[in-house]
Amino acid sequence: MKSARETTKKARGRAPAPAPEPRPAASAPPREESAPQSTRDLTPVVGANLRRLRGQRTLSLERLSQLSGVSRAMLGQIELGQSAPTINVLWKIASALGVPFSALITARGAVGPHVLRAEGAKQLTSQDGAFSSRALFPFDEPRRVEFYELRLVPGGLERADAHNPGTTENLVVASGAVEIEVGGKKELLGPGDAIVFEADLPHVYRNRADGETVMYLVMTYADTVG
Repeated sequence: MKSARETTKKARGRAPAPAPEPRPAASAPPREESAPQSTRDLTPVVGANLRRLRGQRTLSLERLSQLSGVSRAMLGQIELGQSAPTINVLWKIASALGVPFSALITARGAVGPHVLRAEGAKQLTSQDGAFSSRALFPFDEPRRVEFYELRLVPGGLERADAHNPGTTENLVVASGAVEIEVGGKKELLGPGDAIVFEADLPHVYRNRADGETVMYLVMTYADTVG
């Protein structure tokens, strides 16, 4: 998966940020990626989380841009809630910040039971709309494990960048068929099949079914996050 704040060495030892930079003026979104409407529902949450996490790490927009490969203008617009990033852009930002994916997409909740209604689900989608991810847990306490529902359309392909060292993916296929490629090795999975692999290498999901493939993914991190 391309799958709470994570404690990592990557986020330590950085030089203090220079003087505060001016907030970017509203303008047309940079031509990096345009998010589908389903992702736009998360825009305010992502913006607030990005501002908080960047501030905690004393990173300027310019420095985060250098670390993530996402333009300074795009980062500024995301923070202001003026641009809805795709799942691919969010993975780049999360990796640069040294946090799990969910740290950017999930709102903080109150203490007590949480019910995540299916009709209220907000999907994060790839740029072409072929791949979608839904977090099946609230972001309210420290954790080392995250749970996701993944969907891949017929013929769909999703390339995931390497995650932080020590990250493990445990995936089970609910319906359809998927080919998982990790480190050049390919495995074909059908309904009920599961796979566990170290996710600190680039990996690929390919739908090998005639219809949509539905998977459930458990992400485990080396350090407690949240």
